[in-house]
Amino acid sequence: MTKDDVIAMFDNHERLWQRMSTTDQLRWDHFPWPMFQRPVSPEEITLTAISAYILSPHYPEKDRSRPEKDRIKEHIRRWDPDRFETKMLSKVIESDKEKVREGAGFVVRSLNDLLTNTRLF
Repeated sequence: MTKDDVIAMFDNHERLWQRMSTTDQLRWDHFPWPMFQRPVSPEEITLTAISAYILSPHYPEKDRSRPEKDRIKEHIRRWDPDRFETKMLSKVIESDKEKVREGAGFVVRSLNDLLTNTRLF
C-alpha cells in the first residue's frame, strides 16, 4: 500500500464508523477492522496487524501528535465489549453475529496487549 492508500483507508474507516451508527443492519464486511487488510475470519485478526495499523506513521495528522497510548485507548473505547454489544452487535444480522462478536473480542484483547506493551517502553 502506498502512503496515499493508507491515508485514504484511515479516512474511509472513520466514515464507516459514522455511517454504522445510523445503520439498522450490519454484517461482518461492514466493520472497519483496525487492520490494513480486511480479515475474512476472526482468526485473521492479530496483534501484529492491529499494531501496524494503530502505530502507522501515516495515522491521521490530527491524532499523530497524541501519544500512542491515547490512540490505543481511543480504539479500546470503540471496541469495548459492553459498548460494542449495545451499540453495534445488536444491529448485526444473526448469521454474522457470532463471527463479529469473536472478531471484536480479538480486537479488544489485541488492543489491551498493545497498550500494555506500549506502557513498558
